[in-house]
Amino acid sequence: MRIVNDLVAVRKTGRMSQEKLASAAGLTRMTVNKIETGTVDPQLSTVLALARALGLELMLVPTEMRAALESFVRSGGRVLGQPAGASAPPSVVDQVLGRP
Repeated sequence: MRIVNDLVAVRKTGRMSQEKLASAAGLTRMTVNKIETGTVDPQLSTVLALARALGLELMLVPTEMRAALESFVRSGGRVLGQPAGASAPPSVVDQVLGRP
């Protein structure tokens, strides 16, 4: 399940143990392990709890918009082709994260 793989990647990138994630999400470490190894197909409410424990929110987007949205987020909220420079407005992502 791609979303579980993404959650595992975020957990590992943040150097968070399964135990710490489980505690933050109100689950057992064994449950987190079973979800991550594919032994258990988690309920949506469990995926949501894991995401929130990692500081993430789930968002449903139309399939045809996924690639464009991912590109937008990777670009830091800048419209593709927008020139960088003093005259360019700050990106939405930069504003939310408080970056100049």
